[in-house]
Amino acid sequence: MKEIDVGFTHVAFVVRDLEKSIDFYSRYGGMEVVHRREPDLPEARKVAWLSDRTRPFALVLVQVDAVTDTPLGNFGHLGVACSSIEEIDNKVAMARMEGILRKEPVQAGEPVGYYVFFADPDGNTLELSYGQKVGIEAFRQDDKVPASQ
Repeated sequence: MKEIDVGFTHVAFVVRDLEKSIDFYSRYGGMEVVHRREPDLPEARKVAWLSDRTRPFALVLVQVDAVTDTPLGNFGHLGVACSSIEEIDNKVAMARMEGILRKEPVQAGEPVGYYVFFADPDGNTLELSYGQKVGIEAFRQDDKVPASQ
């Protein structure tokens, strides 16, 4: 019997230039290509799956002839947790130089933590954070959802 994957597996974005997008998510999101193919169809010229290899979840990038999807925009975002505030601040300096800083870093306290928004090459938003509880809460073993704090 084939192994079947269930639950959250990926989020997919259409992109104009696959290599530029891979470079962005590698440098800012700490991701690497785990799968690549070239169907060479108008709706999928090139495809790459990226992962940070911390959990079984991938970012799927699909290069198309014409990007017609609406980008995630200013707030809708892909969130990646970092190991330190310094790691984020180093990437903020890079983003300022490249003109892709969408929102200055914010220290919002528990449970949101320290975060910043960047614009990817197609206008989607990448959030880098330190101290957020999203991933931890998602994997809690309790079957009760705690009340808002």
